[in-house]
This record gives sequence, structure tokens and C-alpha cells, in this order.
Amino acid sequence: MSELVQVDPVALLPTQAGCAVFLGNSEKSIVFYIEPAIGASINDALSDRQPPRPLTHDLFNDALRAFGAVVQRVVIVKVESDVFFARLFIEAQNEISEKLIVELDARPSDSIALAVRQQAPIYVVREVWNGLKDMTSVLEELRDKGMELEGGE
Repeated sequence: MSELVQVDPVALLPTQAGCAVFLGNSEKSIVFYIEPAIGASINDALSDRQPPRPLTHDLFNDALRAFGAVVQRVVIVKVESDVFFARLFIEAQNEISEKLIVELDARPSDSIALAVRQQAPIYVVREVWNGLKDMTSVLEELRDKGMELEGGE
């Protein structure tokens, strides 16, 4: 298994085309862009806001819990042509109480929306992490300018 770097959602920034998601740790911050609705879903989960009716991520989260399954972790595994790819690891038990871990191909945005609902860790493969630009200074500049950043820290 490749070395993994743990990250947390540090900020969400609504943009004209969607939402910028900043993930980071004490080493650096990275950014990728997602659809506005998923950005709102992540922000709601980070802010502990409950929508009046369950949204898709809430429904999937509730279904996992109903079956006794949990999000074990999310791993961002690669970036190709500015498209991020993730693996979603779900832990459950079979009918004889054996622990099963199911690994699914998933969009990072959906995976993060589920991870924040279950306080599951988010990782980036070290090789991928090392190849991504550090956006910490951009994030700090946005904060210094008084930009309204949602979610995260």
C-alpha cells in the first residue's frame, strides 16, 4: 500500500462555476473544484446543519448506517488532467459477523461528503500529494481579504 497523507477539509469557497474545496494539514493545502450542490452538502455536514428533507448524501449515509456499515476512510488516489479520483472504503459485517471492507471507485466530492458526515479520515496518496501545488498562501490571502470561506477550520 502506498504511503498516505491525512488531510482535513479546511475551507470551501463558492465560485462562479461551482465550489473550491481546500484540503490540508500542517504541511500544505490543496484545492480541487466540485459542483455547487455537493459543496453545499459538504458545508452543511461540516456545519452540523440538517436540511428539512434528506439530500442524496444524507440518504446514502442513513442507508449505510441502517445496514450497520460505516465509511472507514476516503483515499484520493490519483489526478489525471485536473480530475481527482478517490476510493471510498466501507466497513460492514457479513451474516456471520465477519468484518468486510468494500472498496469503491468514487468521486472525491461524494466521498468527502460522506466522510464528514461520519467523521471518517480523508487521505491522499503521498505521490499524488507531492505532485499537487501548495495552495496555503492563496487560502491565507483569501482570508486576509475577508473572503467568506465556508466549512473547515
